[in-house]
Amino acid sequence: MNNPQELSIKDFSYDLPEERIAQFPLDARDQSKLLIWNDGQISETIFSQLGGLLEAGDALLFNNTRVIHARIFFFKESRAKIEIMCLEPLDSSDTQVAFQQKKSATWKVMIGNSKRWKEGVLAKEISLNENKFTLKVQKLSQNEDTYTVRFTWDADISFAEMLEMAGVLPLPPYMNRDVEGEDENRYQTVYAKHDGSVAAPTAGLHFTENVIQSHHSKGISTNYLTLHVGAGTFKPVKAETMHGHEMHEERIHIEKSIIEKLLSQVVGKSGRIVVVGTTSLRSLESIYWFGRRLFMQKDKWEEIGHLYVEQWEPYQLRIDNYELGILDKEIQTEGFDSAQPEVDLQTSLQAILDWMQYKDKTVLTGATQIIIAPPYKIKVADAIITNFHQPESTLLLLVSAFVGDEWKRIYEYALANDFRFLSYGDSSILFRS
Repeated sequence: MNNPQELSIKDFSYDLPEERIAQFPLDARDQSKLLIWNDGQISETIFSQLGGLLEAGDALLFNNTRVIHARIFFFKESRAKIEIMCLEPLDSSDTQVAFQQKKSATWKVMIGNSKRWKEGVLAKEISLNENKFTLKVQKLSQNEDTYTVRFTWDADISFAEMLEMAGVLPLPPYMNRDVEGEDENRYQTVYAKHDGSVAAPTAGLHFTENVIQSHHSKGISTNYLTLHVGAGTFKPVKAETMHGHEMHEERIHIEKSIIEKLLSQVVGKSGRIVVVGTTSLRSLESIYWFGRRLFMQKDKWEEIGHLYVEQWEPYQLRIDNYELGILDKEIQTEGFDSAQPEVDLQTSLQAILDWMQYKDKTVLTGATQIIIAPPYKIKVADAIITNFHQPESTLLLLVSAFVGDEWKRIYEYALANDFRFLSYGDSSILFRS
């Protein structure tokens, strides 16, 4: 099939018993099981032994986003509970800047029990050491299943500090339990740095400082980018075919040095690029497509201000009709192809670096809506470390793009050999042939 829009999500289903969904993490992060798929062969080990599967010169790419206390509960005078789930800031295109705002902030959110909050301002008292401050929220507008709200608080603290005190960690909906003390530590990677996600990049939850240090000792480099994981990662595919599914958008923040590192890996053929998690893969593949567009649109560099990759862009043969980096929402059903594009990875990465120099940028920022699904051809990663994903999910489509129909045999093995599934579950490393 050359058109991924025609994919039926029902073809990416499997029976996942509820008891196989890990509700709690293991006591030791690196003692989770690790499935290995390499050249069609399946085996397993313990995650702490990952270094034995990697070689000197390999480059690991991590997503260092940090999960925020995105859920805030308010109570109306009637005692009706209203849940505000923070998704992304609207006051700034730079998430890190948005988290430093004081006194007020405008955010896109989801609202639980919204029917009980038609109008008015909600407020709650928050304890800050021995003092208290008041947090208020006002609904400004609605857009389908999301809302725009304005938060205000009468304390001289940042939005990040306010959220840390007022909100709670947003565990995935399939856990269906309250947050417990250990989640505050275990639902963050040990290298989490930049606030912004409402879900953890779960493949990274298996890494410990010792595992990372052992890689350094072996000559395996660790590199970090930031993609803030949105609630859309849990959005079910309700359409019969992927044509009817709108992929969620997520914000990306990548230092110029990472682009340079990727280019040196490709030019020098010094080792494999191993991505940790689907979010890191989405980021790197988005980089490729942005660089490809820059290479093909050199005459429009002045107008292109940031990275953006639209959902179906990788499958369209013609991108020269895109104007100023703003992509048409009208999807063409013809023009899909599974063939390798005419722009190689080295050319794409060099185009980004040249454009960044032209624009005097040290950080590549923007957003991606990319969907990675068969017949997508992986452009950047040689291997991916990833957990086991929900049936009929876009994450499972991504795995299928990486290993083809072998995903079925991989998941059958995991189910038959007591692997734990989803966010707090076990992991796998998949090598591209």
